[in-house]
Amino acid sequence: MGVYGQKLKVTPNLDKLGEEGTVFENSFTVQPVCGPARSCLQSGMYPSEIGTFINGISLPENIKTVADYLNEEGYETAYVGKWHLASDDGIEEYHYKGVPKHKRGGYKDFWRASDVLEFTSHGYDGYVFNEKMEKVNFKGYRADKITDFALEYLNEKKSDNPFFLFISYIEPHHQNDRKIYEGPHGSKEKFKNYELPEDLRYFGNGDAVENYENYLGCCNSIDENVGRLIEKLKEMGEYENTIIIYTSDHGCHFKTRNRDLKKPGGDDYKRSPHSSVIKTPLIIKGMDLNVKRSESFVSLLDLPPTLLSLGGVKDFGNMQGETIEEKLKKDEDKVFIQISESFVGRGLRTKDYLYCVWAPEKNPWKDKNSEKYEGLYLYDIKNDPHEKNNLIDNEKYFETKEKLKKILISEIKKYENKICEII
Repeated sequence: MGVYGQKLKVTPNLDKLGEEGTVFENSFTVQPVCGPARSCLQSGMYPSEIGTFINGISLPENIKTVADYLNEEGYETAYVGKWHLASDDGIEEYHYKGVPKHKRGGYKDFWRASDVLEFTSHGYDGYVFNEKMEKVNFKGYRADKITDFALEYLNEKKSDNPFFLFISYIEPHHQNDRKIYEGPHGSKEKFKNYELPEDLRYFGNGDAVENYENYLGCCNSIDENVGRLIEKLKEMGEYENTIIIYTSDHGCHFKTRNRDLKKPGGDDYKRSPHSSVIKTPLIIKGMDLNVKRSESFVSLLDLPPTLLSLGGVKDFGNMQGETIEEKLKKDEDKVFIQISESFVGRGLRTKDYLYCVWAPEKNPWKDKNSEKYEGLYLYDIKNDPHEKNNLIDNEKYFETKEKLKKILISEIKKYENKICEII
């Protein structure tokens, strides 16, 4: 994105949105895996607390979601794109069939989604399901078609009720069965003059070189479609009356991290605590935050209470985040991260450091937490912004590590209500 330093013209619409709203420099996911991150966005709770700590665990039906709260306030609730919160692998599979009403997290007025969109489509062509669980086929580039469904909702909206529309694109995620990033045709030529980020150049053992043009093509397509949505809102006369929040569930390290762990999932592109994975874009347009670029630390956990506050909800139940306004007032300077699937880990990202611990004896696909952790990563962000040098065993950082260890133990107690030991 241009607002974060991209030199090529990849995201002009989002850059303009950032100029009109607030750009967050320190926005983070709290769990760098699709399903867990999405469960956090719907519930406002850490994945460990509702059991959705890995992919393939459905959103619990007994929790109150953002959509549930807003339904009570008279909002229409609509969902388009990838859901990834319905299937319990091995028990119930909604990978290739429609998600039933009770599995939709409260979205009641419009539904054009697949539980795992990359299973029912490719970069071009595929299908989703509607409210009646009927297959809806589409031809063309996937991001364009997901936007078409969102526009269908806006075009058909007949009531005067306010609306909450959640659009979940999959791009720029890689295509699972093809193991490549599928940008629109022509992406390789259009973005051939890209500059690879320094951390990807430094580690150089991933798959960024063969995929980066298409990755940027995916990002450019998202941007064009955000532009289409903005134009529609303007046409409806609702642009100035609409709050737009743009973010992502996680980032991507293009298989450059976790290889040293020699564990399942190590040869991957997420599931790590590194900033390339946990740092997410965040632009909010329409809220009067009195700041154009914020350095305060915020996370996906803070978006549900923020949405509810905007919708007039006063009591957020068991949600563990705080509103964006509260985070800005506090000038928050840290975020607590949970890691699964590659290893059972916990992390702390501050302005100056990235600290991560793990439980090597635990199974990252079965164990959601641990009572004992060991140091795994420590990076001095101020002096090593691209996290090249792991200082976890560096004696010069012993006192720093001890301070971070105490903070992390406190965060685990606060958010997981667990007493743990870090050795």
